[in-house]
Amino acid sequence: MLTSIALIILMGLSLAFIFDKLKLPRLIGMILTGIILGPYMLNVLDPTILNISSELRQIALVIILTRAGLALDIKDLKKVGRPAILMCFVPAVFEILGFIILGPKLLNLSFLDSAILGTVIAAVSPAIIVPRMIKLMDEGYGTKKSIPQLILAGASVDDIFVIVLFTSLTSLAKSESSFSLNVLLQIPISIILGVLIGIVIGLILIKLFKVIHTRDSNKLLIILSISFLFITLENSLKEYIPISGLLAVMSLGATIYKSNNDLSIRLSSKYSKLWAGAEIFLFVLVGATVNINYALRLGLVSVIIIIFALLFRILGVYLSLIKTNLNKKERFFTSLSYLPKATVQAAIGALPLSMGLSSGETILTVAVVSILVTAPLGAILIDNTYKKLLK
Repeated sequence: MLTSIALIILMGLSLAFIFDKLKLPRLIGMILTGIILGPYMLNVLDPTILNISSELRQIALVIILTRAGLALDIKDLKKVGRPAILMCFVPAVFEILGFIILGPKLLNLSFLDSAILGTVIAAVSPAIIVPRMIKLMDEGYGTKKSIPQLILAGASVDDIFVIVLFTSLTSLAKSESSFSLNVLLQIPISIILGVLIGIVIGLILIKLFKVIHTRDSNKLLIILSISFLFITLENSLKEYIPISGLLAVMSLGATIYKSNNDLSIRLSSKYSKLWAGAEIFLFVLVGATVNINYALRLGLVSVIIIIFALLFRILGVYLSLIKTNLNKKERFFTSLSYLPKATVQAAIGALPLSMGLSSGETILTVAVVSILVTAPLGAILIDNTYKKLLK
């Protein structure tokens, strides 16, 4: 396993550096590293590390969502109001609808499998969006109308909404039971409970840190451990009551930001360093799960359905921003910022395959293609348009 870890880090960093120099997202190099080292090409990775890859990918998702929470100012969202709420779910719902329309026709999937595919692809990427929106806030672009904050919060909650929906639909697919009101009720209940638990634990930690003085590194370890317990709590209670562990993670970070801004800034910096290592394993390991021959056969069809669904997403963004004070350029920038996919697709894209769903390999392949297409496209568009489209 140690050799595999060394190969993942060294080759992942090397290809990430090359893509960075080409002005493309580093994560593309990391995914290619996984494809090259994985069982469908060189097959040099230890099976042990592949067996725990889903857990490692989930750890990476926890880290990036905590970082998003630590940069999220709820007061800015209150200023935005209704559009902030709509951006959390409307674009994702429209994109899922796009997959439900085309999935059965182009990919031979059932409507349920098409919906599951839609929930995997519909989440935007915190790995692409979080650092870029934080950069915009630091430079002051769009902050007067809280545009970076709107995108940051909307994208983060969008991820949670989609993951909760994904969990509900895959449970439905595995149980082969009929769709019921109970499945629909799980979504708002899990979101509300996740937020409440995150806020309560966040307030307790703030008081604890005031009483017990310890290094920021120790505080990070405590928060990280509690975040993992949120996920454990979600998995343990999912048969009885739905709780979004990931939303609890983000709410905890946002509570720390609201209660102690200086601490959140210091912790955010440390989480950024932690993410530098976590993202390598996240994207390399998802690349390692891809059957390259199957991906090549499905490649063009995947690109077509992804682009079609993105058009639906853009329509959802524009509908969410109706009757706002954003001008045409700002609305266009917001829609561009909602394009990139990477983190969530890497974290959950392989789960349907590991669950034994017949559509698992198709879903994984489309998930990886969506990363390869939209991550560089979204990153390039955000980086090259924000100074022209935002004040």
